[in-house]
Amino acid sequence: MIKKVNMQFLHKELAGGRWYELSLAEQLAHIGSEISRANRWQNKDEKIFWSATERALELFYLTISDKRWRLRLKELTRLREIFCDAVLGAREYQTKLVDLERYFYYFTLYSQLQKIETK
Repeated sequence: MIKKVNMQFLHKELAGGRWYELSLAEQLAHIGSEISRANRWQNKDEKIFWSATERALELFYLTISDKRWRLRLKELTRLREIFCDAVLGAREYQTKLVDLERYFYYFTLYSQLQKIETK
């Protein structure tokens, strides 16, 4: 069971309930967007890099707390763990942010195709 934490969200509208209306692919696409930003600014602008990292972690938290995905908790928490490792130097999994960006890109593509098909 996931315990609710009282925290200040950066994505206030999403945390307010809109996040839980998105499909898993859409949620992962949003996480991927923040990972892409973090990758773009890593070793260039520390403030922007850490802001994107913080936003990605917040979106991971929201996704993991989404009760619809409780049977996927292991996968989601491992993704978050791999992301944290990549941010901190890729010592454990040797996965770089660019690798994660590539992984999450397909969720963006899929969610965009779903929007086109439903029109």
